[in-house]
Amino acid sequence: MKATFIGGGNMASAIIGGLAARGTPLRDLRVVEPSQAQRERLHERLQGIGVHPATSADAVTGADIVVLAVKPQQMREAARALAPFLADIPVVLTIAAGVRCADLGHWLAGYSRIVRAMPNTPALVGAGISGVYATPGANGVARTAADVLEACGEVVWCDDERDLDAVTAVSGSGPAYVFYFLEALEEAAVELGLPARAARRFAYATFAGSMHLAGASSETPATLRANVTSKGGTTAAAVDVLDAAGVRPRFIEAVKAAAARAAALGDEYGKD
Repeated sequence: MKATFIGGGNMASAIIGGLAARGTPLRDLRVVEPSQAQRERLHERLQGIGVHPATSADAVTGADIVVLAVKPQQMREAARALAPFLADIPVVLTIAAGVRCADLGHWLAGYSRIVRAMPNTPALVGAGISGVYATPGANGVARTAADVLEACGEVVWCDDERDLDAVTAVSGSGPAYVFYFLEALEEAAVELGLPARAARRFAYATFAGSMHLAGASSETPATLRANVTSKGGTTAAAVDVLDAAGVRPRFIEAVKAAAARAAALGDEYGKD
């Protein structure tokens, strides 16, 4: 598969690295990246890919897929520069948060074979998950986009593009929530007198081990939690504090706020 990436930042680099690890020849991967510093980093990290300073026929011709990996606020300009070169491109994949397919299609001069995805940062270590939506025009070629995304994690298809706002709130922003609680657990360990290095090891191993257990178990998270929480015990004392503070409903409220913001960003980015 031949792929051209418009934008060579962290997520594009993660996907390119995943594709290379799965056997895609680097000569079949090209990147359009205006930043000279970023082009140099790409050359250093992935020698053998073609890196171009601007969108051109040389950068796009012959690609089986074009991946738009620029920042959302840069998408309109990038799409309009790309539009003249898309006639023979089977599918365009966008991984820019908040940019809707209808707006992107408008900027691409009516191009309709669009797949939109919301990946997350664990893709940087091959452990990501992406929510994916394909426009009707992309139905016959959407599998190519999934192949690209699966190079760095799981793919879950969405029937309604609006579901990507929820995906953004849950898994796109989700790593920040995990790191937030990880940070708090580490801080609590230090305040309880553990050395900083040990506090981090305990916190990290607890999160990693708990997720491994959850993934290997058929039990729900509620049951797994109950299995650790003996009545009148140490865990119950901690959970009582969290419940008294309303942590669960506030956390749900926070995720819903992220989803609402994702929808609002779609409105903002789509304004002409």
